[in-house]
Amino acid sequence: MKIAHVSKGLLLGLTLLLATSVFAANNNKGSLSTLNDVTVNGKSLPAGDYSVKWEGTGSNVQLNILKGKTVVATVPARVVKLDQSSDGDAAVVKANGDGSKSLAEIRFSGKKYALQLSDDNSMEASGSSK
Repeated sequence: MKIAHVSKGLLLGLTLLLATSVFAANNNKGSLSTLNDVTVNGKSLPAGDYSVKWEGTGSNVQLNILKGKTVVATVPARVVKLDQSSDGDAAVVKANGDGSKSLAEIRFSGKKYALQLSDDNSMEASGSSK
């Protein structure tokens, strides 16, 4: 009798842990659409649609940018809080001295956080997805 009761409690606990893990994993991904070619961590990404996934806890994370199932760029990022939730997914880029553009921040529709790839304050909003 006691073993059955403990087993039920253990099963409930494992189910809750699994559900929490799935929920957390779903929160660590999003979409990215760029209207122009951008540079990310020294790699040039052509304009287009990408998915993003990040790993880590706290404000410092490791960001992977994917085209389909292929990781095309990996870069450290910082999760920053926004005063208001973003109206849509957006790529924030900064103009470099040579005329190229670098991805500086990614904002997600309906979320009050963004992923910041650069501390540079000379950013302009560029593009939204879907």
